[in-house]
Amino acid sequence: MSQDSELPKSGKSASEPAHDEEIKTTKIVAGQKPPKSQKPKKRGFFTKSRTLEVSVAVGIAAVIAIGAASVTIAANANNANNSQQADDLKELRLGYFGNVTHALPVVGVQQGFYAKELGKTALKTQIFNAGPAAIEALNAGAIDAAYLGPSPAINSFVKSQGQSISIVAGAASGGAQLVVRPSINKVADLKGKVLATPQLGGTQDVALRNYLADNGLKVATNGGNDVTINPTENAQTLKLFQDGKLDGAWLPEPWASRLVLEAGAKVLVDEKDLWKDGQFPTTILIVNKTFLKDHPDAIKSLLKAQLETQDWLSQHKDQAISAVNAGLVQAAGKGLSDDVLKRALDNLTLTDDPLASTYKTLLDNGVKAGVTKESDINGIFDLRLLNEILKEQGKPVISADGLGES
Repeated sequence: MSQDSELPKSGKSASEPAHDEEIKTTKIVAGQKPPKSQKPKKRGFFTKSRTLEVSVAVGIAAVIAIGAASVTIAANANNANNSQQADDLKELRLGYFGNVTHALPVVGVQQGFYAKELGKTALKTQIFNAGPAAIEALNAGAIDAAYLGPSPAINSFVKSQGQSISIVAGAASGGAQLVVRPSINKVADLKGKVLATPQLGGTQDVALRNYLADNGLKVATNGGNDVTINPTENAQTLKLFQDGKLDGAWLPEPWASRLVLEAGAKVLVDEKDLWKDGQFPTTILIVNKTFLKDHPDAIKSLLKAQLETQDWLSQHKDQAISAVNAGLVQAAGKGLSDDVLKRALDNLTLTDDPLASTYKTLLDNGVKAGVTKESDINGIFDLRLLNEILKEQGKPVISADGLGES
């Protein structure tokens, strides 16, 4: 993708919806109690939550608590005609990552598509580093919906016996790689090395553990054995690699590209090469199951916003880099070089298809990695609202591949 035209300073092009409402940002620090107005309401299968501190619990080990930034987006008062689409809900709380693999919410929130579709329902967003932290927040009632990878979603569904979440759409495929030091040329060279993933039990963590196991390298969920895996926040992974304290990492974009272009890493494994037709889900949209039942109109508006963002990006490829960068500045506080963004976007496919046919394999991978258990995941998908919209727009519907409603 090239950047032939530059967006205005607001990050919007002349063809985008105008939004005059101020974007209010609130930082949430791990361990700090939120203001009363931001305390989570009790919703869904898990209801206990006393602060917005996000701590990870994947049932296999204690892991690093992740602080998250929270952004409140006020809906445009001129969008009263959309208010009924989100029923009488005052606020929808959405989690996502400041990653290129989350380009749809990153761009759609910043450009105002999500606020427009939600109408009078205010959109409040919270930024995470990895999926298990977002799952913990959703299960605790701190957020209502989240973009994340499939492995934490599967684990939550299994642990709750199908009561916690529903997958309502895909968002991205591809964009994950194992990048290593130039001296590492084959998988056998990883023995004795120290690698990183974004978080224990996350999608890239499961992928790395399975890749190593499939190639005869033993790795326990608490590290050690033939290869040591240190779950590490992405920005810290980059620094540790630059300082010579890590030998590689299995990362989503743009972090794989950053290690390659900014730290001299090379690609040992592109995850797409491990999947049939190169297709595997990197980012999906999940919703608290109770929230989905109580507020289907709000979720339908959320899905409309995602599809609108996807269409806009496909129609404005010359502005994609600027749009993603503006969204990353808002979500993560810092933009990236055009070279990094171009490489990252080239490795990624934005899609509303969650690729349901891959989920039995993903479940098996999670079991082998020790982050989940054997289970029946029938019912994990609810694609009915997505397919309603696709039918209205004259687009092909998406299959749940026998694992839920479509």
